[in-house]
Amino acid sequence: MTAWIPWRLRESVRRTLELPGSFSAIRRFRRMRRADASSVCLGFGGVLDDGRAIHGGAVKLLPLRAAFGGDDATSNIVYAVSSSQPRFAEDLFDLCRGKGIRIVWNQNGVGYPAWAGGESERFNEPMRKLREKADFVVYQSQFCRVSAEKFLGPCETPFETLYNPVDCSLFVPGERTISGVLRLLAAGTHGTRDRVIPLLDALLVLRRGGIDASLTVAGGFRWKNAESDFALEVAGRRLDSVVRRVRNFSQGDAPELYRGHDVLLHPKYMDPCPTVVLEALACGLPVVGSHSGGMPEIVHGSCGVLVACEGDWDARHSVSAQDLAGAASEIFPRLEEMAAAARRHAVETFPVDRWVEDHARIFRGLLE
Repeated sequence: MTAWIPWRLRESVRRTLELPGSFSAIRRFRRMRRADASSVCLGFGGVLDDGRAIHGGAVKLLPLRAAFGGDDATSNIVYAVSSSQPRFAEDLFDLCRGKGIRIVWNQNGVGYPAWAGGESERFNEPMRKLREKADFVVYQSQFCRVSAEKFLGPCETPFETLYNPVDCSLFVPGERTISGVLRLLAAGTHGTRDRVIPLLDALLVLRRGGIDASLTVAGGFRWKNAESDFALEVAGRRLDSVVRRVRNFSQGDAPELYRGHDVLLHPKYMDPCPTVVLEALACGLPVVGSHSGGMPEIVHGSCGVLVACEGDWDARHSVSAQDLAGAASEIFPRLEEMAAAARRHAVETFPVDRWVEDHARIFRGLLE
């Protein structure tokens, strides 16, 4: 389907094409049984078992499955994340409610004009319905709650704000070597060109200012002809020897990737609660980013520099290359101090064990 076709028509066609799968899913949902309430039995609506690669929002389901089990056929609570929704989630939620199975909805970001343009409702309409059907809502940051209230509407459902977790026993700092080179990293999914090309210009500014810096850009690009475009931009700036491209990395590769660098660059505008930032902090990487979205809640001044920008739902504001370079150069002479603060902040604020304990408390309350 092409973007010029109205989204409601595209969605109607998609739902029609998915009807056979919908019937099969509903038959499976109807066979679900409610587990005894004496202990927590979680289901995830097939998200962890439907053959999809486990990444993004689904990653945070793994520690919950490890702590509470995960049987989609027999459960007393179904846990779903807005950024990695189960297929046919509305049918699933309706059948859960009919069977007395509780629903916990983990709300990430929403669609708003600066990001989704005229198609905001394509994202918001299903989230609005699913949030309303839940028995409890977990917001990933205060920004997530505020944006949901604005674009999904008021919600009477009980809620709590729990920042995304990080496994601080897996994501740990490495042995830091004093090389005199400032090793910069940008990691994750890079959705737009204007998030990536300014990183190259920032690298140029740093090097021209006398800082020996290098840059690794890791993760997928999401714009047309992105790889060739990026390679041409690197070559045009004569940065081939100091820019490394890592197209794909797994969750298992991530700790080593972070440990090979000094500072994370994360200029994404209005990011709700980026896990990549939490992982970097846990590995002792100070963060340079945009003072927008959930970033001010999770990156404190002791462990990063956030560049001021206008808060705007209707237009995206990119961090300039000059500001990125300025923030990185501010960190460079304090790198050891800020690296230690980054690790300390992650361990004190985002440990996965506490996140699981908070969920256990919520789950017990729902079952009682």
